[in-house]
Formats: sequence, C-alpha cells, structure tokens
Amino acid sequence: MKYASTRNPEIQVTFKEAVFRGLAPDGGLYHPVSVPDLRGLIESFSGSHSIAGIGAKLTAAFFGPEISEEAAEGICRRAFTFEPALVSLPGAGNIGILELFHGPSCAFKDFGASFLAAVMEEFLKQEASRAVILTATSGDTGSAVARAFHKRANINVVILYPSGRVSPLQEKQLTTLGDNISALEVKGSFDDCQRMVKEAFLDRDLNERLRLTSANSINLGRLIPQAFYYVYGWTRLSAADRKAGPVFCVPSGNFGNLTAGVLAWQWGLPARRFIAATNINKVVPEYLTGGAYSPRPSVQTLSNAMDVGDPSNFERLQAIFEKSRDKMSKLIEGVFITDRETRDTMHSVYAETGMFLDPHTALGVCAAKRYMASRQAKAAGLDGAPCISLSTAHPGKFIEVVEEATGKKPPLPQSLARVLDLRKESTVVESTGAELKKFLYEKFADQ
Repeated sequence: MKYASTRNPEIQVTFKEAVFRGLAPDGGLYHPVSVPDLRGLIESFSGSHSIAGIGAKLTAAFFGPEISEEAAEGICRRAFTFEPALVSLPGAGNIGILELFHGPSCAFKDFGASFLAAVMEEFLKQEASRAVILTATSGDTGSAVARAFHKRANINVVILYPSGRVSPLQEKQLTTLGDNISALEVKGSFDDCQRMVKEAFLDRDLNERLRLTSANSINLGRLIPQAFYYVYGWTRLSAADRKAGPVFCVPSGNFGNLTAGVLAWQWGLPARRFIAATNINKVVPEYLTGGAYSPRPSVQTLSNAMDVGDPSNFERLQAIFEKSRDKMSKLIEGVFITDRETRDTMHSVYAETGMFLDPHTALGVCAAKRYMASRQAKAAGLDGAPCISLSTAHPGKFIEVVEEATGKKPPLPQSLARVLDLRKESTVVESTGAELKKFLYEKFADQ
C-alpha cells in the first residue's frame, strides 16, 4: 500500500515514511492510494472480539506486508490496554453512546495516540536516530499524546496549545509530565497553533536539522486506528442492527474522527450515514447544505476541543469524495449545535437518566436526536435505525461546565484526580513560526 499527498497524487510514500513525515512536502496530507476490500474480515468480527484483536487483524490487512501479523499483534497489544463501551441512552429510542474515554487521558484520542506511539516505537527500535513530534491541540489531543509518548525512547514531544482556551484539567494533563514532553502555551487560538506546526513541517532548513513528525490527526498513523472503534461499536449491536447498518454521529472539530469513520465505511463497514456534529464553528455543515467552503477564525465555545475554523482533515474528505459535495452529502449530514443546546442536553440527560455527559458528547447526543427525528432521516429510510453517537471525553474533564449545567459535580477518575496537584510547566510563546523554530533549535539542535 502506498500513500499519496492529497494535493499531488504523484507524491507517494510508504506507511513508515508517512508516519515520520507527518505532512507531505507540498503541504498536503498523506492518504491511501487505494481502498482495500475488508468487508469479509469486518463481518467476521463478533461481540467477543476485543479492540486489540480487531485492531491487530485490520492493521495486518491494511498495512501488510509493511507491518507483519506478528508485529501488528504486538503493536495493538501494547497500544490498546483499554476498551471502548457501547451503552444505551434511556429514553432516546435506538440511540446508543460509544464511550471512548476509558484510556489513560480519558479521551477518544488515546486510541490513535497510543497506536501511533507503539508504531513509532516499532519502527525506531532498529534505528539509531531520534524523532521530534510536534502536536497542536485544542484540548484532548495534547493530553493523549503526552501520555502515549511519555518516556518513549528516542522520541521528544512538543505540544502547542492556545493559552486560556483549554480546560484547567486538560492543561494540567499536558503540562505536568516533564521528561521528554514539552508544552508551549501559545498566545493565540488553536488555528494559530496548527498553522505554526504546518509552517515547521514546510521549513526545509528545520527539517534538515531535526527529524520532525506529528501526532495530530494529520498524521496517518494516528488517524487510521480510529477507524477500529467504529468496527468495534458495530460488533456490539444486535444481529438485526448490525445487518441493518447504523448511523454514526460524530462530534467534529478538526474532522479526523469523522474521516476515520468514513475510511472504515470504505473498507466495508456497513454504516448507513454519518452525522458531522459541530458547534457554531460550522464551516463543514454550511458546505454540506450548499454553501461555499469558507474557513474562518474559530469562535470559542463550551465544546472547546471542537473550536476549529479551518479543519485540516476536510482536505482528506475532499480526496475521498473527489471534491464532490453531492457525493459527500449523500453519506454525511452536517448538524451544528449551540452552546445553549449543549448545556440543555447535559441538564436534561442528567435529570432524566442520572448520566453525566461532557459538552462534546452532549453536543453529539443533541445532534443525533435532532437528525434521527428529522424529515431527512425518514426520507432516507432511517426511521428507527440504530444510531451510535460517539462519546469523546469523560465528563470529569469538564467539571466546571458539567456542574454548571447539571448542578452536580461529575465523578473524577483517579487518573485525572492525580494530576490536579501537580505543578504546571509550560513555555509561553507568541503565535509565530519564528518563535517555534527558535524553541526547537535551542532545545533539540544538539541532540
């Protein structure tokens, strides 16, 4: 399997090259050149298969022979020491919630980050070189990457996050590990952080002196394993619902999570539709309903990890659907949710069921309910169809917001509680590529 730039199909690399380069030299994102037919393999999985078991089989099938079956099993065994969970949402018809927050940082990004760390470790163990990972985060990516790569041999991690725009707990998670993890507190937005990282990857001098790569969803090695839990969620449905095929509702910011689901669909997962659920940073829903694709500065919301005004992975979606809005809109429905609706959903779900939802999950649940009850869903023959709404973070990561909406504090997992008493260590920088380049040279040029 080869991987090409979304901007130039002539630029093709191996999976290993894509993992360590992160971004293509022309600024495009690496994307599979061909689509394997894995329907038979996917349909062979049952509810008894673990996420590690599903991931190992799919990894070997998708990345082989570059990654052998034996290596795939080792990678997934080391990466997936935790499981998702599909739970019902009482009073919501056939809508279930796929909990993806049972990993070390209590967010869905643990799956991709842990897989990428294990893959890089596998590739680097035979080399005598080092890698520097650059990651921009709007919330959960930074903590997931920090935990996944902490103390990994031959790897340093630099995390850029927007000052004042992540929750206090999220900030503690990515600024308290130390060792090979450095946190840069950027005076700007997530879009500024993302731009700085992209500029670094396109800086020829910088890349000649340092081996730079990324652990954001722009990195193919973090994106593709996210497809595994879509398959896992499907295996946990009843036989009738598996046969019917579910609708997946995906809280979306940078659109890596949704892109991974679409990749699983391309492989043969019998998904009937995807709901791209966004907050008022709604550039993709606007595009899907007939408007122009118009990136713009992000607006701060309660669902801060989704505050993205120029989502990187939209470029991959465009590649999948050959830049056709008609083709994309036949599979993906865009729904945007306001902060008030998000807060009301957190309140009503807790009042009715006793279940706490973080703002991102609440936004997804609100979008799922709206779409599944809509005329569009009925017209598409989806009335009563199973719907899996992805739960992307533990409510304890957003204590202040959840308590304000419900009147109660959500329980805090021990893994989160431990970091609250640790001392924050970060470097404040201006939102320029020159500032990042200066930091990287001073920190790593002599290593």
